[in-house]
Amino acid sequence: MKPHLPTALASPWVERFAPLIPPGEILDLACGSGRHARRLAGEGHPVLAVDRDPESLSAAAGPFITTLQMDLEAHAPDEPPHWTFDENRFAGIVVTNYLHRPLLPCLFASLAPSGVLLYETFSQGNGQFGKPSNPAFLLQPGELLQFAMRFADRGARVVAYEDGYAGTPKPAMIQRLCLIKGNAASGPQGLRLF
Repeated sequence: MKPHLPTALASPWVERFAPLIPPGEILDLACGSGRHARRLAGEGHPVLAVDRDPESLSAAAGPFITTLQMDLEAHAPDEPPHWTFDENRFAGIVVTNYLHRPLLPCLFASLAPSGVLLYETFSQGNGQFGKPSNPAFLLQPGELLQFAMRFADRGARVVAYEDGYAGTPKPAMIQRLCLIKGNAASGPQGLRLF
């Protein structure tokens, strides 16, 4: 198993929208070396940092951070993922540079009311810039937004969405989503593109 390459700085997307996360526990899924776990723990949030690589988790450990080694893809293709987290548990969920489509509904279910999902990963066309290039690990055009709209009747509100070329930290095709979980009676659904 190849460990994640350490990255010191939090994603600008996470930096931009982390202030929307209400007080409470945050899940940093596929946390790598823990750049987001450390950033969010520094704001006083208890963070659960999950990854399958023990070396990465060792680097992610720190004050207010609980680490959990877990292979989220260890399930048969025709079976649901082994998701052990309760519904409505997390005030925030952060996922960057990782895609396992069967987990997407689990993320929404585990997000607490008023919780914030920050998702950022590679999309179709990224192969021209390097890895990942396997279509299984690349979002299709508009896929994150389509995922969010599946939950609109349950109060999913898209605060921001991007789909396209990103020049930093390296050239890539990226999709980004900031979603707040409410309820159907929480008011009008808004879409704001930045």
